[in-house]
Amino acid sequence: MSLVLVASKNPVKLDATKTGFAAMFPGVEFEFRGISVPSGVSDQPMSRTETLDGAINRAKNAAAEMPDADYVLGIEGGIEEVDGRFEVFAWVVVLHDDKMGRAQTGIFYLPDEVAALIREGHELGHADDIVFGRSNSKQAGGSIGLLTDDALTRSTYYEQAVIMALIPFKKPQFTW
Repeated sequence: MSLVLVASKNPVKLDATKTGFAAMFPGVEFEFRGISVPSGVSDQPMSRTETLDGAINRAKNAAAEMPDADYVLGIEGGIEEVDGRFEVFAWVVVLHDDKMGRAQTGIFYLPDEVAALIREGHELGHADDIVFGRSNSKQAGGSIGLLTDDALTRSTYYEQAVIMALIPFKKPQFTW
C-alpha cells in the first residue's frame, strides 16, 4: 500500500486528497497521513507566486520529515489583488519519485466586506469568520462554501486541483 503524505492536518485538505486519489487511481489502496510543516511564506499568501512557493515548500518540508512517503502533497490557498478585487485560489503540488505535479484551482472573487478586512491585515479565514459570523470556517467549507451555501466546499474546490496535479503520475509516458 502506498503512503500519501499531506503537508497539513487540516481535514479539508486530507479529504480533498483522498477523494482526488480515489478518482485518479480507482481500486488502488492508499494510506493517508497528515503532517504539519511550515510553508516558508506569509500566513496569508498575497500572490500566485507566493502561494505556489508555499505549496512547494510544504511538500518538500513534509518529504524531508517522512522520506518513505510515496506521494507528498502541499496545498496552499492564497489571494491576489487584480484590478482592485481579490482573486482567491489555491495551488496543489504533488511530489512522487523525481517528478512534481502541480495545478491551480479556479478563481473566485471576494465581496468588498471581506476584502476590506484583508486590507486591514486579516487572513482570509479570519475575515470570513468576522463577516459571516462563523468560527474556524477554513477547516470547514471555507470562503467558497460560505459564498455558495456549500454548493462548493473548500474540500470539493481543492479536489479538482488534486486530480489535475496527479496527471503526470497518471500519464507517466509523457514528459512533464
